[in-house]
Amino acid sequence: MATGVADAPENERYEIRVDGEVAGFAEYILTDGLITFTHTEIDPGREGRGLGGALVRGALDDVRGRGLDVLPLCPFVKGWIQRHPDYADLVYGVSGG
Repeated sequence: MATGVADAPENERYEIRVDGEVAGFAEYILTDGLITFTHTEIDPGREGRGLGGALVRGALDDVRGRGLDVLPLCPFVKGWIQRHPDYADLVYGVSGG
């Protein structure tokens, strides 16, 4: 199972692909210096395989590289960050954003 996470700015979301097919996405709103994650969804037929976590990790790694702050309105993204405190510095207001 080959997976990859990529930004799809034309759809305002990060996508995770499995063997070339979109298996899930994390929607966002991008403003100057801030990305707000609003909704995350994994194809129901692919749930329970860790794709949601891989999607969020890939998206946040990209966001870190772009120097953006994160506003996690999506409960899945918010919970994931709470379980992975090494990403907490990205959250708006925590790092001085």
